[in-house]
This record gives sequence, C-alpha cells and structure tokens, in this order.
Amino acid sequence: MAVTSVQAVQIAEDYPISKKEHGPDFLLSNRHLWIRSPKQWAVLRIRHTVYFAICEYLNDNDFFRFDSPILTPNACEGTTTLFELDYFDEGKAYLSQSGQLYLETGIMSLGRVYDFGPVFRAERSKTRKHLTEFWMMDAEAAYVEHDENMAIQEGLIRHVIRTVLAKCDKELDILERDKDALKAADAPFRKMTHYEAIEYLRSKGSEIDHGSDLGAADEVLLTEGSPVPVFIEKWPKAIKAFYMKRDAENDDLVLGSDLIAPEGFGEIIGGSQREDDHDVLLARMQAEKMPIEDYQWFLDLRKYGSVPHSGFGIGLERLVTWMSGIHHIRETIPFPRMIYRIYP
Repeated sequence: MAVTSVQAVQIAEDYPISKKEHGPDFLLSNRHLWIRSPKQWAVLRIRHTVYFAICEYLNDNDFFRFDSPILTPNACEGTTTLFELDYFDEGKAYLSQSGQLYLETGIMSLGRVYDFGPVFRAERSKTRKHLTEFWMMDAEAAYVEHDENMAIQEGLIRHVIRTVLAKCDKELDILERDKDALKAADAPFRKMTHYEAIEYLRSKGSEIDHGSDLGAADEVLLTEGSPVPVFIEKWPKAIKAFYMKRDAENDDLVLGSDLIAPEGFGEIIGGSQREDDHDVLLARMQAEKMPIEDYQWFLDLRKYGSVPHSGFGIGLERLVTWMSGIHHIRETIPFPRMIYRIYP
C-alpha cells in the first residue's frame, strides 16, 4: 500500500495519560481517556464476549429474556444494602439489588427466563471484588431442582470459557492471561458441602465454625490447587435467604450453592432451589418479621399454582475479572461506581 498523503484530524496537546506510572485514583479520574489504552480495550472486548456467551448459552437452552424492573417497592434480601428514593406519591422505592423475585413470575408463563441488567448494592465494601453498581444475570427455571440447577450453571460457565478462548486470543495475550489455566477450568467442576468445606478449612488451620459464611481468604484456600471451579452446596439455613428450599434430608440446611472460581478469583455464582410451598414460605417470612403485605404478590406465585423451581445469579464483572485475569473489578466495567467514586 502506497501512501500519497496524510491529514491530521486533530493533534492532542499534552495528553494527560503518558507512559509513566500513574496511580489508580488518577486513572479513575481520567477513566474517559484511560479506556483507550490497550489493556482496557482488551478487558472491555472480553466483557462484550462474556455477555454474549452467557446470552447465547441461555437462548440455546430454552431460556427467554424477561426484563425485571430496576425500581422496586421492596427488597429481595433485606433493606440494609438498598438505595432508597422517594417515588412521587407512592412512598419509598428502591434501586433493585436483584431481579430474582420478579423473574419467578415469568417461569409460570415461559418456563425458563433470565434478565440481564444493572443492580445496586449500598454496602460500604472496599474490597477488590465489590462495586456499588454492577451488571447481573439472574435466571429462573420451572421443574428444575438443585442438582440440575448446578448442572446448568456448570454448562454455562464452561461455554463462556470456550467462547473467550476462541474469540479473544489477542485480548488475552495483551493482558498476559494464562490461557492454559482457562483451558484447564473447562472440565467437570468439583463439589463440596458447606460442612465439608468448613472441615477442610479447619484442617488447614482456620478457626471458622460451621455456622459461618465464607470470606475471601476462605474461598482462595478452598480452590487452592484446583484447576476447576468448586461448588459449595447445602448451606446452613441461618445464613441464607428466606426463599431457599430446605434440604429434605436435613431441615437445618438449604438446597443452595455458591460457585467459587479458581486462581483466587472467588465467588462468581450464587443459586438455589426455591421454596415452592406457600404455607412453608409464609411461615418463614413471618418468623423473619417481613412485611407480608408488601410481598403478597410473591406469595401468590405459590398460592395459585406452584411447581419445583430453581435459579441462580452471575455477576458479570466478577466473571470478566476471572476470564481476563484482572486483579481489581473496577477495570471490568466502563465507569466503575464505588463508595468513594462516582466521577466521571
């Protein structure tokens, strides 16, 4: 190709971001320019690929897109981490923390449904795995019970891995991502009960007890040396949500699972079989002193025709963090929102 002429469209004088080392605060304040850099270009292209891979898998497995509202009159899992606002003359409303409850309405019409959109958590977390605003895919399926629910999740994640490896080779090279580690993760996932996980952690010197949730350090230890993600299933009911179905073999446990990614990337999916019995769910909500009137529509789903069903949720940014090998989740969304960051 021979060049006959060159015309400069614009000459940018004193570009703010140079080849010298810049701190994260400076780069975040200049995020509108930082996303032009090769690494951010690569991460955002991987994000795009992960998003469409999730949708592709769900669409191919008989799930229908079912958009849930972002403005809600009540909470999905308690109001302590909700952003509250005044909604005209209707009183208080909240920014959604999950579309799950609304998705459950869709399964009696469409069978299998999912949504994909922004959700909000008003928790003051400053870890490398937390954002205030992030994108969540929630899925619900009728006539799917606990074990099949985990099988669907595993199939989805393995499809995402294969798609990223096939379509993002250049991007992974730019990020110096260990592609062999991703390839190794495309194999049957491991499973442990919560009890087994606690016993394993205690054998490694942890002082965690059997009624405890898992912290970030626990998740790293549980997957140490494992090339594949690990399901932690059958959790104590006291530390899980009211809507999770109890284990028929042990009423103190719920048929729920968390999927922990290897290489220290932590939890990427939370899911469970849902309680489908109206009276059981009502008694549970009353015991937790929930405002029954506000959730009557949710109870109606059990009152007027109910079937066994399950669901799960995936945080897009956490999954992109693992796929791209990025250390901090703030780099996996175009404009991160954190407790001390809302600009630009």
